Amino acid sequence: TPEFTVYQQQVVRNAARLADRLAHAGFRIVSGGTDNHLILVDVFSKGITGKVAEAALGRAEITVNKNAIPFDQNPPMVASGIRVGTPAVTTRGLREADMDTVASLIARVLDAPEDLAVADAVRADVQALCRTYPLYPDLAR
Repeated sequence: TPEFTVYQQQVVRNAARLADRLAHAGFRIVSGGTDNHLILVDVFSKGITGKVAEAALGRAEITVNKNAIPFDQNPPMVASGIRVGTPAVTTRGLREADMDTVASLIARVLDAPEDLAVADAVRADVQALCRTYPLYPDLAR
């Protein structure tokens, strides 16, 4: 449908913006960017593994997956990267400007992956963002 085409275009614009903002935060984006809904981020270049990043972001209620990157020095279950996608946030209604916030939240956690106070603070910000963009806006009151 035309509506789905518009949605998919927004997914890709959100992914491009998020990749750009993560790169500006000092993360290496594998392949230099994205042309689709996924971003592969090298977190090992910042001294953490994909496994650690996945767990740290999970504590802040940001869902990503650890992922091997090309020429990965770590085994697949540890990995050197994370895979980030934008369909879920796009479905909630987030746009490019919101990707700046999402990138900032991710960077805050990954700059201090073992700091539970940071995870708690970011989780509160994530929950506030989710309240602003409810999954089912017609049911939100």
